[in-house]
Amino acid sequence: MKKVLVINSSARTLRSHSRKLTEVFIDHWKSIHTDAIISFRELGNTDVPHVNENWIAAAFKPEAARSEEEIEALKTSDAYIAELREADVIVLGAPMYNWSIPSVLKAYIDQIVRVNETFKFNRVNAQDPYTGLLENKTLFLLLSRGEPGYEKGDYNEHMNFQSTYLKTVFNIMGISNIHVVAINGLSYGPEKLKKSIDISHQDVRDLIERELV
Repeated sequence: MKKVLVINSSARTLRSHSRKLTEVFIDHWKSIHTDAIISFRELGNTDVPHVNENWIAAAFKPEAARSEEEIEALKTSDAYIAELREADVIVLGAPMYNWSIPSVLKAYIDQIVRVNETFKFNRVNAQDPYTGLLENKTLFLLLSRGEPGYEKGDYNEHMNFQSTYLKTVFNIMGISNIHVVAINGLSYGPEKLKKSIDISHQDVRDLIERELV
């Protein structure tokens, strides 16, 4: 049985469209797998610690050489990375804030992109300088945006620092099987919004059927 990790990063709760996408994923997954193994990581309404000097010093030292303060500085990172290693399927819900991602999600990424834990340096190939250590995983990026046109070839592609960034970061950590579903045009009125929501919810269900069943 595949283990699923659901991560939510929206500051909104009841009115969050990215959270609704993760709910659709969970509901459809459970309808197929009655004994589903699902764990959750809440970011949007949690204080995710920022990387500090002790964290950086500890991350670049062998474990045995770390001080007690340095070990403590990495505890949150250790917990986050352990969850990612355990999961077969990662479901990340994220809204677009100012053409990028919520700051709390960036803080989380800073905690999990860690040398010799989720990636290592490939010194012999300057064209491909990183080797990811999170292998055999599927990532679903379930996103929401106020405007349409952010995908490859679209008119707002140059302003998309959301999905392009997330795909790059998780690729570096070794995850290449990545699927993106987005609700676009949240500010375009109820009719267009409803259409985008309906399509994206069905896209999530279709992806589960096609990729994971």
